[in-house]
Amino acid sequence: MLRLRPLTGLRVRLAAAFTAVALLASVLASGLSYVLVRRVMLQRAQDAVLSEVRTALAQHIPDQLPPDTQEDVGEELLEALTAEGHQAVWVPVPLDGSVRLPEPGHLDVPVSKEFARRAMRGMVFQRVVRKERMNRSRPYLLVGARVTGYETTMDEPQRTTPPMVFLTASLDREASDLRLFTRVLSIADAVALLAALLLALLATRGVLRPVRRLGAAARALGAGELATRVDVRGRDELADLARTFNRTAEALERTVLELRAMEAASRRFVADVSHELRTPLTSMIAMTDVLADEAGGDDGDAARLVADETRRLGRLVEHLIEISRFDAGAASLVLDEVNLADAIAGTLDARGWRCRVTVEGPPDLFARLDPRRFDVVIANLAGNALKHGGPPVTLRFAPADRDGTSGVEVVVADRGPGLPGELIAVVFDRFVKAEAARSRSDGSGLGLSIAKENAMLHGGTLEAANRPDGGAEFTLWLPAGNGGGPA
Repeated sequence: MLRLRPLTGLRVRLAAAFTAVALLASVLASGLSYVLVRRVMLQRAQDAVLSEVRTALAQHIPDQLPPDTQEDVGEELLEALTAEGHQAVWVPVPLDGSVRLPEPGHLDVPVSKEFARRAMRGMVFQRVVRKERMNRSRPYLLVGARVTGYETTMDEPQRTTPPMVFLTASLDREASDLRLFTRVLSIADAVALLAALLLALLATRGVLRPVRRLGAAARALGAGELATRVDVRGRDELADLARTFNRTAEALERTVLELRAMEAASRRFVADVSHELRTPLTSMIAMTDVLADEAGGDDGDAARLVADETRRLGRLVEHLIEISRFDAGAASLVLDEVNLADAIAGTLDARGWRCRVTVEGPPDLFARLDPRRFDVVIANLAGNALKHGGPPVTLRFAPADRDGTSGVEVVVADRGPGLPGELIAVVFDRFVKAEAARSRSDGSGLGLSIAKENAMLHGGTLEAANRPDGGAEFTLWLPAGNGGGPA
């Protein structure tokens, strides 16, 4: 099944940054281009219209103007200024010099009084947008002009005033060209954005490929493949990182191999010493038992002390031998159909604990287990509860399923002070004792560790916790089937 990469991955972030920069540059260039082209186009159209108006005024209004010629001059100006997309109108100037506006509807856009007042003093212009139906708008250039540099031919200047001219020029063609230019810029921006995205993906692919190789190598190294190395390509920072990784992996491999060799040597030493001590200790235990039985008085006390310590040393050697089997992977199961009630009763009877431990559970519960190893686990748990806990000690067993696997559960609980908080996490470690502050203890510190190893050998679990109402509780779960989990 494909694993989707998170949207916050490095490749996504690099591609997004690359694309954002490209988009910003494209939009900025497009905006500047639009502003410049719009200014040039409108300025060109405006200059053309103004030049046309100036030419018409210069051609049809002479320097010396006879009286009563406003109407004739106005009609000539209309004829000269009327063209496609243009509307022109002339307005007579009253004898008192007041401002008059064109009749409504004669021009495409209305003329304000302020605009007409400014036109009385010369040529003025402005761009106007007229709103139409369907939220559409049309741009126009509005021009107003009146000639002031003329001379009269009679002593009646009031009859020799030239008319005012107003002109509207449609800017639809320029607006259409700008819309087309905007559309082209949008398409160019979209193409540039797509190209930037593709280039970003290609660039990030080349950058992240060595990073992924380093990640895969680091995972392999973390999984224990100490010979993992990466190919060094190029001379950039990623190549330096690859060389650093290879040097680190080589140093780690040397260190781990040395530690493994030292650990293997120490395990062999412990196993060899334990096996070498086993035979003489067996003879010593037998002889000290005989001496303890035959000696009397102070000599008898000393002999019994020697016998007890010799037996304790023998148990420690047996535990070390058992631990060395687990470390070497030589521990195996001899499975059999076991009645849990009978097996638990046998374990307690053999050690004289039957009256001190309350057993609860069905009498006909069977499981496929290694009887000897099960006896070791139950003996360690019950002995630990009796030695370090408080009465009453209870042992409950019952069927229990975990993760869809049928099995059996054995719970050993006491009513003592419970496990110290710092001991719960390490209670199954080797040579950990509840009475660590004491210089000498009857236990070896290996019993619970051996019990844990035996549970794992069956494919089960062993857990420790404190009861809410006081006391410690150990929970053993073993599969009821063929068992035999990894050692």
